[in-house]
Amino acid sequence: MTVTTQAPSPSATTGRTSAVRAAGPPRQRRWLSRTAVNAALLLAAVYTLLPLLWLVTAATKDTGDLLGGGPLSFAHFHLGENLSQLAHYQDGIYFRWYGNSLLYAGVGAALCSLVCVAAGYAFDKYEFPGRERLFGVVLLGVLVPTTALALPMYLLASRVGLVNTYWSVLLPALVNPFGVYLARVFCAGYVPDEALEAARIDGAGELRTFWTIGLRMVMPGFVTVFLFQFTAIWNNFFLPLVMLSNQKLFPVSLGLYAWNTNTHAETSFYPLVITGSLLAVLPLVVAFVVLQRHWKAGLTAGSVK
Repeated sequence: MTVTTQAPSPSATTGRTSAVRAAGPPRQRRWLSRTAVNAALLLAAVYTLLPLLWLVTAATKDTGDLLGGGPLSFAHFHLGENLSQLAHYQDGIYFRWYGNSLLYAGVGAALCSLVCVAAGYAFDKYEFPGRERLFGVVLLGVLVPTTALALPMYLLASRVGLVNTYWSVLLPALVNPFGVYLARVFCAGYVPDEALEAARIDGAGELRTFWTIGLRMVMPGFVTVFLFQFTAIWNNFFLPLVMLSNQKLFPVSLGLYAWNTNTHAETSFYPLVITGSLLAVLPLVVAFVVLQRHWKAGLTAGSVK
C-alpha cells in the first residue's frame, strides 16, 4: 500500500513564515510588554509622588525661599520654625482644626461604616417586600453629587437648629449609598447563610447573630467602607463651608482655605498653608498603611469562587 503526501503550497508556506517574522520571537514580545508596563507604572508613580515631594520640600522653606528659591531643594531648612509658627498662630487654632477633622472623619467614618454594613447585611440576608426596589432607590443616591445636596441639608439643619454645630457636619456623614452597595456585596461574599442558620438554631437573636457573626465575618468590608468614608470626610470642603461660620468648628480643609485666601494680601501665610497641608496628609497615609491588609482583602472579595 502506497501512502502519498501532498506538499504544502509555496503560498501557504510563505504566509506562515511572514506571520512568524512579524510576530517576532516570544521572548522579545515578553520583554517589550514588560518594558511598556514598567514604563507606565513609572510614569504613574512620578505623577503621584511628585506633588508630595514638592509639598515636603516646600514645607522646609520660609516665605522668601518659597517665592524665589528652587522648588525641590533643601537649601534652607526652616521646618522647625514653620511648625513653631503654626503651633502659636492664633493660640494654635490649626491644631483645633486638626482635632475637629479627626472627630468628623474618625467618628463619622466609624458610625457610617456600621450603618452601611448593617444595611447591606439586611438587604442581602433578609427577604421583605420591595427589597430590590428599595435597594434601587439607594443606588440612585450614588448618582446624586454631594455638592447638590449641601443646600437642602443646610435648610434642614437650619430648621432644627443644627447650623454652626458639630452635628451639622457629623450627621450627613453617616449616610453613604455607595457604602451600602459595597456592604451588600461583601456580605454576599463573606457571610454564608449556613453560619447564620446555625446561630439561629442555637437560639441567638437576629441582633446578636449580626453582631457576633455577621459583623466579624464582614470586617474586611467594614474596613474598606471606613477607609473610603474617612478619606471623603477628611477631604470634605463644601459641606463645612455651607454649615459652619465659627472658626473654632472648622475642619482643617476649611481652615487652610481661609488662610490661603489671605496669602494674596499677606505673603507670610504661605509657610502656614504649606506646612499645614503637609500635616493634613499624614492621617490619610497612616490610615491606609495601618489598614491596608484588611483593605486588600476586601478589594478581592468574590474574585475567586
